[in-house]
Amino acid sequence: MFPWLLSTLGGVLIGLAAVLLMGSLGRIAGISGIVGGLASTPSVSDPGWRLAFLIGLILPSFALSVLSGGSGIGQPTVSWPWMAAAGLLVGIGTRLGSGCTSGHGVCGIARLSPRSIVATLVFMLSGMVTVFVTHHLFGTAHP
Repeated sequence: MFPWLLSTLGGVLIGLAAVLLMGSLGRIAGISGIVGGLASTPSVSDPGWRLAFLIGLILPSFALSVLSGGSGIGQPTVSWPWMAAAGLLVGIGTRLGSGCTSGHGVCGIARLSPRSIVATLVFMLSGMVTVFVTHHLFGTAHP
């Protein structure tokens, strides 16, 4: 299958999931908010949809791995401690930015939220700077 077709299909599915969540429950499909609602609030009144959303987010990658014999994304090119540190920094960033790329980038921009537009621009610029620094200043090359 063509890579652009898989990417397009993935984007359509992400958009569809966001629309369905907003239309059915009136909730924004921000992953950090969904996970944060489960993890930090013991009295969450609506854990069912949060768990279902997260299972639907994770289960397809496991199914792909079992059916195809691989995840389709290749092996990590950095060590587990670096990935853990990166995950921690992403978590801190989502707290500082009051949301993540899915909440701001997919849902917020679709609602024309100025805060989400600015947040997404900051996310994108930070990613570009990170790639520049890791590839060109530290000489880390990725296939």
